[in-house]
Amino acid sequence: MTTMRLGSPIFSPGRLQLRNLMMFAAWESEEAIDDFLNRTPLGNVFSKGWHLRMSFLRRWGSVREFADLPEDTGDYDPLAPVAAFTLARLKIPEVPRFIRWGKPVEELIRDHPESSFALAAIRFPRSVATFSMWKSQQAMTDMVQGRGEVEGPDRHAVAMQERDRRDFHREFTTLRFKPLSEHGAREG
Repeated sequence: MTTMRLGSPIFSPGRLQLRNLMMFAAWESEEAIDDFLNRTPLGNVFSKGWHLRMSFLRRWGSVREFADLPEDTGDYDPLAPVAAFTLARLKIPEVPRFIRWGKPVEELIRDHPESSFALAAIRFPRSVATFSMWKSQQAMTDMVQGRGEVEGPDRHAVAMQERDRRDFHREFTTLRFKPLSEHGAREG
């Protein structure tokens, strides 16, 4: 997927970062990740960037690629750091509504004092993803539920209500992970 600067104006030169790619993948083992990074042409490209190794915690919603993941592993420490990956397959006619309701959520996540990293990505024509890292699971959950000492804390909750009213997506999932290790340099 091509990365996008989260919360930036939709039609701006800084929004779509055509030279930056993001890949989100599941691996059988750390050795399999290392083999991919060291022994394949695509892996060699990604090995020059940044990556995070994580263990799965929770799934909400479903997309076919991750449908076999359990809904919950039971591993929940509200004070532990967490990473969240959201993948949405949009209904093309709903894109304007998705942008209208999603942009304030992007800004909330990007500017939230408990978020340590956030980006978006797109694979045309309809796949959109976000990835964010949070200082704690509780902080991320509070943001999702509209709680917190930030301006407009309910932006995410209101957008989810609108999604429930008339869905933007053909498929949608949010996956939660426990960060294990960080490799390379993020954004240089």
